[in-house]
Amino acid sequence: GRPLRLWRGPESVGYLGEPGWSRAQVARRVRKSRRTGQLPPVYPNGWFRLLDSAELARGEVRGVAALGEQFAVFRDLNGQSYVLDAYCPHLGANLSAGGHVVGSCIECPFHGWQFSGKDGKCTRIPYAEKVPEFANIKVWPSCEVGGMILVWYHCEGVSPTWQVPEQEEVTSGAWVFRGITEHFVSAHIEEIPENAADIAHLSFLHEPFTMSGVDLRYIKSKFWMFIKHNWKAEWQPEPEPDTHCSHMSLEHILTVFGKHVPFLDVTVSAKQIGPGLVFLLFKHSFLGHGVMIQSVTPVEPLLQHVIHRFYYQRSIPGFIPKLMLWAESVQFERDIMVWNNKKYLLKPLLVKEDAAIQRHRRWYSQFYSAESVKFSGQENGLDW
Repeated sequence: GRPLRLWRGPESVGYLGEPGWSRAQVARRVRKSRRTGQLPPVYPNGWFRLLDSAELARGEVRGVAALGEQFAVFRDLNGQSYVLDAYCPHLGANLSAGGHVVGSCIECPFHGWQFSGKDGKCTRIPYAEKVPEFANIKVWPSCEVGGMILVWYHCEGVSPTWQVPEQEEVTSGAWVFRGITEHFVSAHIEEIPENAADIAHLSFLHEPFTMSGVDLRYIKSKFWMFIKHNWKAEWQPEPEPDTHCSHMSLEHILTVFGKHVPFLDVTVSAKQIGPGLVFLLFKHSFLGHGVMIQSVTPVEPLLQHVIHRFYYQRSIPGFIPKLMLWAESVQFERDIMVWNNKKYLLKPLLVKEDAAIQRHRRWYSQFYSAESVKFSGQENGLDW
């Protein structure tokens, strides 16, 4: 069967409905009135997803706005993808708005200047006798992993200091693509991975059964109270040479009328790789193995594009991983309602059982540097 595809727009989840107000009106009001707190820099350094590989055909150009930048992403006729600054250095035309792929170059739609995807050098100016040596455009380091086109962002222009590994079973085809979910989260990017270290919220926010839904006012429904999700988790940063990684081990147990149902036990080993990618390995005693790849990309300072891609054992019927992906999206949308309405606290009031949260913040701070972009909005508004 076809892979599961769930798309949620920026205003479709995470807000409490109000009589007489549209979802868009409620979302705008919450964003404008919410206090943001004293925020860390908004664009950390690392690898980020710009597009799915399948979204970019050979000879196609796509524009992507993310990380405070405008990117032109194109694929040459040999299948190689490139990421360049979107604006032509000649007169500022946007290469992704009508530009054409010529060999391994992109041609500007305004005057026909051509730039190499490999090094950014201008290779042709149709009306000029000579191409100046200094005529070039910025090429961003990029790669394709796990069905995604990734860009390396560093505010100070530092080259990649680590690479994103391939998942061997995905590359070999042993695990096949079973579905994708897309969400937008109105929060600082660090709020999302910090969840892995916030062990206590699992037993509270994610204990009610999935069928209880995503509206936090009603998830503790008496109708479903006899079924509960139970969680055990631990988060740790990884040692050298993988200090840019962290690891969360998670055990899921389902109870019905207080009795453990062993055949629904699932263990998840989640590896965070840099600020915006997580590989979650699922293991089930007889329902097989798979990997969910979470990517988080800031499209605006306080708007994150979050995608979950799920690959699962080919031998397992497709409806099983699709059901797992749907259940994960329900739990994730509960988090979104918290994130979309909360204030970031630089100095939160923690108890000793919350120690991992502070350790996570220290670990995550490595992805910021002296020149990292700060949020310039007002304390009491988010009207960017």
